[in-house]
This record gives sequence, C-alpha cells and structure tokens, in this order.
Amino acid sequence: MQVTHFGHSCVLLDTGAARLLIDPGSFSAGFEQVTGLDAILVTHQHPDHLDTERLSVLLAGNPDVRLIVDPGTAEQLGEMRHEQVQPGASVQIGGSKVDVLGGRHAVIHPEIPVIPNNAYLVDGTHLHPGDSLDTAPPAPVDVLFLPTAAPWQKLSDAVGYLRMVAPRVAVPIHQGILSAPGLYYGHFERLGPEQTTLLVPDLATPVTL
Repeated sequence: MQVTHFGHSCVLLDTGAARLLIDPGSFSAGFEQVTGLDAILVTHQHPDHLDTERLSVLLAGNPDVRLIVDPGTAEQLGEMRHEQVQPGASVQIGGSKVDVLGGRHAVIHPEIPVIPNNAYLVDGTHLHPGDSLDTAPPAPVDVLFLPTAAPWQKLSDAVGYLRMVAPRVAVPIHQGILSAPGLYYGHFERLGPEQTTLLVPDLATPVTL
C-alpha cells in the first residue's frame, strides 16, 4: 500500500483498489491538490483533523468522492453531502474495506466534553486511530499511524499504545503540535485561573513583567 503523509494526521492511502485521504486538517499542507480520491475519511470534528475551508477545494477537485465522517463531524457539515459511520460499521470503498473502530476521543481535560472519534482500519492492515490510544485492532496490523504529541497524551501513553498494537511499521502522526505550541497555550487561557494572564514573549525580545 502506498502511503503519503501530508503532515500532522493527514495521510493518503493508495491501496491499489482505492485512494483514501484521512483527516485533511489545518496543520496539514498539500492535500488540496490531490485528485482521483474515492473517499475522504474524517476521524473527528477538531479543525486539525478537518479544515472545512480547504475541504471545499478538495471536494471540487474530486466531484465523485465519498465524504465519510463520525457523528460529531456530521453535525457540523450541514447540507454538505456526507456519510456518517460509527464504530462497528464496515464500509466498502472501491476494492478496499474500511472497518470503523474506536468511539471516543481521548480526555483532554475533565472540563472539556469528550467527543466522538472514529478509528479507521483499512484492509485489515493499516490503522489510523484518530485522537485516541484506546483502539485495539481485532487482529495484528501491519502499519500503525501513531499519534506522537497532543494535549491529551504523554510519551508513556504513546509508547504503551505502540507496544499494545505492536505493528510491523509505526508512522508518527499528530506531530504538527510540536511546532504549534499555541494549541497548548489556548488550553491554559481557557482553563487557567481568571486572574491569570497568559503572556507569550516574542523570542529574543525583552519584556517587563
């Protein structure tokens, strides 16, 4: 299977029988020009997994593509044509089979609601778990797309998941946050004490505090 990583959680899988693009989000780049897609698969509604503005460009270049999403994302798409799937479903796309696993996003913080999250297992060999490290495939997989860094995980969590799945190959994904610390900073602003101001100094620039 040919795999193309467009950064963060966005990967293109060309199985030879179908072309599947997973999680075209805001931290990813270059996926807008991809054509010949059979399906776009979205694990969950967060913008780093689905950039709705660039989605329209992607759909225009792939007029016959199927947009397959989780229940939470479906609520945000309005009249846009899509298919909603949940864990336990299996979808035939071209000559490939996609099993829907998972169910819930990892806990970011107790005060942030937990949203739906689909994991996608393609042809029983390639597993994209979205934003969760709880999805155990029903059988050994060949390739795991491994979430690398997130507000909801520790390194030990990722290593534990890698050991549990024990694939032949692990491809790091969800790494865009390593160069986009603002995602963490936003949580500090929302969840910190009311009297606390979050200040991020410009690099190499003195600031009086």
